[in-house]
Amino acid sequence: MHNRPDVVRMLNDTAILGVRELTERLRGYLEGKFPFVWVRGEVSNLSRPSSGHIYFSLKDQDAQLQCVWFRQRQQSARQGFDPLTGEVLAPGSPSPLELLRNGLDVLCAGHITVYASRGQYQLVVELVQPSGEGMLAQAFEAARRRLAAQGYFSQVRKRPLPFDPQRVALITSPSGAAIHDFFELAAKRGSGARIRLFPALVQGEGAAPSVVRAMEEANAQGWAQVVVLIRGGGSLEDLWTFNEEAVATAVFRSRLPVLAGIGHEVDVTLADMTADVRAATPSHAAQLLWPSRVELTQRTDEAEAALCRAAMRRIEMAAEALKRLEVALRWLSPRRHQNRLSERLGLLVHALERAVSQWLHGIEAEFRRLDAAGRSSMGMTRLEMLDSRIKTSVNRLEMAFPRLLCAKEQKLNALAQRLAGSGNAYLERWEHLLQTLTFQLSAGDPLTPLKRGYALVHTPQGDLLRSVEAIKPGMAVEVRLIDGMLDAMVMQVRYDTTAEGEN
Repeated sequence: MHNRPDVVRMLNDTAILGVRELTERLRGYLEGKFPFVWVRGEVSNLSRPSSGHIYFSLKDQDAQLQCVWFRQRQQSARQGFDPLTGEVLAPGSPSPLELLRNGLDVLCAGHITVYASRGQYQLVVELVQPSGEGMLAQAFEAARRRLAAQGYFSQVRKRPLPFDPQRVALITSPSGAAIHDFFELAAKRGSGARIRLFPALVQGEGAAPSVVRAMEEANAQGWAQVVVLIRGGGSLEDLWTFNEEAVATAVFRSRLPVLAGIGHEVDVTLADMTADVRAATPSHAAQLLWPSRVELTQRTDEAEAALCRAAMRRIEMAAEALKRLEVALRWLSPRRHQNRLSERLGLLVHALERAVSQWLHGIEAEFRRLDAAGRSSMGMTRLEMLDSRIKTSVNRLEMAFPRLLCAKEQKLNALAQRLAGSGNAYLERWEHLLQTLTFQLSAGDPLTPLKRGYALVHTPQGDLLRSVEAIKPGMAVEVRLIDGMLDAMVMQVRYDTTAEGEN
C-alpha cells in the first residue's frame, strides 16, 4: 500500500483513526475507484438463506473474493433477459440464478465495497454470467434437452449402416488430419469402395452453414449409401460447429444413414447424438463402415463351403427322388401288368378245362350207374326202350356238347380279345404316363435350361434369385452356367417397366 500515493496521503490526514473511521475512508476510496468491475473466478461457499440474498466466494489459484448478490439486484435474472444486451432468454432456458453452483466458472459484474462488521472488502454483484467453457456447457445442455424432447436422439428412428458400402459420401475438411486417417484405413478394409468428398468448414465462422450445405448436397445427389461426418479432436470451442442446432437438424433430416466420428472418444456433440451411428474417432468410423479383409475372406470361404454343401444335398435329394420314381415305375410297368394278366388267364383256362372234364366224368358215371340199375330192374323191352332213350340222349348230348364247347370257346375267345384290348390300352396309358414322368423329370432338372444359354443366379446366402426386388446394388452374386460358376457384383438394378404395364 505504501507504493500508492493516494492511500499514503489519505492515511496521513490524521495521526490516529478509529476503526469505523478508517473503514469508512477505505469504503469510500474503494467504491470510488471500483464503481463497476468484472471479476472472473470459480464459485465456492455458495449460500442461499431465506432472506433471498445469495452469498458466495470467487476464487482462483492465488486469491479469494467475498461476494453478495442482494435480492433486489436479482430482478433482471428473474425476468429472463440479459441486462447488458437486452436479449430475452429462450423459453425454458435456465436463468443465472438456477445455473449458479459451487465449482462453476463465472463472470460477475458489480462494485467493490467494504463490509464494516467484518472489516473485509466484498463485491456487490449486479450481473452473473457463465464464462468460457462453462457458458458453452450450459448452452450445450440446454440444446441437448430441447432436441431430446423433439426426438432427435430416439433409438427408434436410427438406421443400421449398410454392410461393406461401395459408395460413401464424406463430409469433412480436405486439409484436416482426420481425412488422411480415414483414407488410410479405407484403403486397407472392405472389398473396395468409392468415396465422394463433400468439402466443408469444420471450425470457425461459417462452419455450421458449410456442413449443412454439404449434408444437403449429399442427400440431393442420392448417390451414396451412407454419409460420414468426421473431424479431428479439439476443445469444446473447436468442436462447437457440431453442437449447432442447424447441423443436428441436417443430420436428423438426412434420408441417408449418417455415421459421425467427431473428435476423440471423450468428445460428444449434438451431431454425434443425432447420427444413426456414432464412432469414437474418424479412424473408428472407417472400422465401423468396412469389415477387415481377413473377415471378408473368411465369410467368402464359409459361403463357398455352405454352397457346396447345399449343392451336394440337392443332388442327393434328386438322386433319392429318382430312385423312388424308378421303383414306382418298375412296379407300375404295363409289360409287367400284362404278364400278370396273361398268367391269370392261363389259370382261368386250366380251371375251365378241369371243370369240363369233371362234368363229363360225372355224366359218364351217372350213365353207367343208370345202365346197371336198369339192367337189374327191368326186362328186355324196358331195357331196349331205355337203351333207345339213352342212345337218343347220348346222341343229343354228343350233338349239344360240341355246341356248348364252341360257345364256351367263343366266350373264351371274346374274353381273350377283350383282355388283349384292355391290356394294350393299359399298356399305352402307362407308356404315356412314363413319357410324361420322364418329361417332367427332365423339365425339373435345374441344369436343363442352362444348356439353352440360361443361367442360375444365387444370393450370398445361397438362395435362388427370382426378382430384382431381392437384390441391391453392391451385393455379391454367384452365376451358374452349364460349364462352371461366375462370381459377380451387382452394379445397377433396372426394373422391367414393360412387364409391370402388362401386369
